[in-house]
Amino acid sequence: MTDETEHQITRADGTRLQARHLPGRSPTIVFLPGLRSDMNGDKAEALVRFARTRGQAMLRLDYSGHGASGGRFDEGSIAVWRDDAIAIIEALAPGPLVLVGSSMGGWIGLMIARMLDAASRGRLHGLVGIAAAPDFTRAFLSGLSADARAALQRDGRVVLPAEPDPLVLTARAIEDGEACSVLDGPIAITCPVRLLHGQRDDVVPWMTALRIAEGVASPDCQVVLVKDGDHRLSRPQDLVLLQATVAGLLDR
Repeated sequence: MTDETEHQITRADGTRLQARHLPGRSPTIVFLPGLRSDMNGDKAEALVRFARTRGQAMLRLDYSGHGASGGRFDEGSIAVWRDDAIAIIEALAPGPLVLVGSSMGGWIGLMIARMLDAASRGRLHGLVGIAAAPDFTRAFLSGLSADARAALQRDGRVVLPAEPDPLVLTARAIEDGEACSVLDGPIAITCPVRLLHGQRDDVVPWMTALRIAEGVASPDCQVVLVKDGDHRLSRPQDLVLLQATVAGLLDR
């Protein structure tokens, strides 16, 4: 059985980013985890098992302030974590790719796909969003109370109640989120796009998948709604759907 290799990529500021690479045939599957998640979740593990059975290359990673990577979560933002992912991808998987992004990872995947399309059309073989959450920082901001908004403006950060631990929301995260927004206009992505979303998602409305589909330039864009699916989409049947979706893109 082919083993994954552990890698550390060091940013210019000295922060160490952790990743695991499974060697195999091209294109490489790249898993992009969600906010405060990591590369050891059920979806990532299911994709590693899938990749092994096919002899497919796969890369999974932790952004700074997440999982095994260094850095502080409250010093990160969507732009920082996007750049973390790009640095790891370029170091360990410089060839053809299929990006798979969960929740916030779906937003990061959209941004990376747009950048790759502009730089090297044809490198990206597909993009899969799992409950993709582009522009979610707007929802955070709109949900703040007057007191929380005042604290954010005064202190540059506010602590929000969340599970399993309180969430630190910074002014930088809000500003970067706005600068990185993708839903206000066309999304210049021409590769095949697959969007999986549960209709019982209580974190990201399933209509978000329709907005993404409307915005992407690719005519090959499919939305799959799972009527009884939640935000995580990590039940056995959800993981089978994910594997089949990725297989469909790889076998094109």
